[in-house]
Amino acid sequence: MKIEHVAFQVAEPAEAARWYAGTLGFTITRAEPEPPFGHFLADGSGTVMLEFYNNPRLPVPDYAAMDPVLLHVALVADDVRGTRERLIAAGARPEGEVSVNPAGDELAMLRDPWGLPIQLVRRKEPMLR
Repeated sequence: MKIEHVAFQVAEPAEAARWYAGTLGFTITRAEPEPPFGHFLADGSGTVMLEFYNNPRLPVPDYAAMDPVLLHVALVADDVRGTRERLIAAGARPEGEVSVNPAGDELAMLRDPWGLPIQLVRRKEPMLR
């Protein structure tokens, strides 16, 4: 099995998709003009997608109130500090400072403009191919 996508119910799927495409380099592979307004975004590898949608039957989770350790989208960043600063300039909100964990991985946590946590990570020893 292989992960195709992970989906998030958000208030503004089209706006979130544009932000991820313009700020993080994701590619919008499908944008549905009718409810639930699913927007599928491929990452830079072209092998994994995020979906942002808004199903009017369901509430939008309060991502901003969730501890980012509970839920976050982790993205590989060659330059964690520089990427963090660029995302903050584009409207992301920092959650703490850049840190290094006991395994030697460099990490930074932020929230996108809709409150969804994003973790930037540069692994000392890459975990994926």
